[in-house]
Amino acid sequence: MSTDMVDEATGQCCGTEHHHGYHDNKAKYLARLRRIEGQARGIHRMVDEEEYCIDILTQIAALTSALENVGLSLLKDHLSHCVMDAAKTGGQVADDKIDEAMSAITRLVKS
Repeated sequence: MSTDMVDEATGQCCGTEHHHGYHDNKAKYLARLRRIEGQARGIHRMVDEEEYCIDILTQIAALTSALENVGLSLLKDHLSHCVMDAAKTGGQVADDKIDEAMSAITRLVKS
């Protein structure tokens, strides 16, 4: 079995050379998450310094949007890598991976 495929027994990605779908963009994700951390610290500071509520809410909206964008990008990477590999395998592995992706999409949409 290719190291980019899904283990049929466990339904999990396997192989010592395997990387998750976001592997090629890991540095980009980490940089974006560092910026998000900075935004969260900024909101904390704004509350601590009792800044105007609307300004804080504006920053919360920006933080929420940034997190949603990271989530959507990770989802795209997951679909084009992990789900695609499972689909090539077929059978229950593919069905399980699609169900897993749908659950993740549902959680993202509800958040």
